[in-house]
Amino acid sequence: MDSVKTYIDFSQDSLKYSALSVAFNPIFWNIVARLEYNTHFLTKLALGKPKCGCYTLAVTIFSLGIIRDLLYEKALRDQPIYDPLDVLPVKIFAGLIFAYGNVLVLSSMWALGVTGTYLGDYFGILMEARVTGFPFNITDNPMYYGSTLSFLGTALWFAKPAGIAVSAFVLVMYMIALRFEEPFTAEIYAKRDRERAAGKKEK
Repeated sequence: MDSVKTYIDFSQDSLKYSALSVAFNPIFWNIVARLEYNTHFLTKLALGKPKCGCYTLAVTIFSLGIIRDLLYEKALRDQPIYDPLDVLPVKIFAGLIFAYGNVLVLSSMWALGVTGTYLGDYFGILMEARVTGFPFNITDNPMYYGSTLSFLGTALWFAKPAGIAVSAFVLVMYMIALRFEEPFTAEIYAKRDRERAAGKKEK
């Protein structure tokens, strides 16, 4: 316990703000997306244009992500270094997983497009078929795992145990978010398929 206290300074406000931002972001986008699905409030604000509403949410989520990353960077600067991590092999490993994490994030965004990445399903903008190519042939949630690896790679590069703790918290928050997102998104597509099947029967 003493070693944890020594290498993670829990008294730093920057660490608390970083953790709050990590928790806030997935909570925010899940609440807003559900509200949009149930009330179409963003679409209405966008004068009935779902894509414009989705792009607005995309810009908001992206901006919150930048703020989160800046708060994380500030938190790391305020935290003590753990000397055994401050060695070349760890830095090489950190660089590799950071790069791999970003490949997962960027390639998933490329494969899904803006609306697929930023919850277009909740706006009624549905994809015709599930994306199964890279990186979705590696994991169903490359963006979340890639983001977690980027956090972890940064923490290891700067030899900050506090960053490793925040990275673990990032993963926990994403796993919680997925418990809400995956079944809800699956039901959106199942409803679409049921409606199409019913339409074919009527014809």
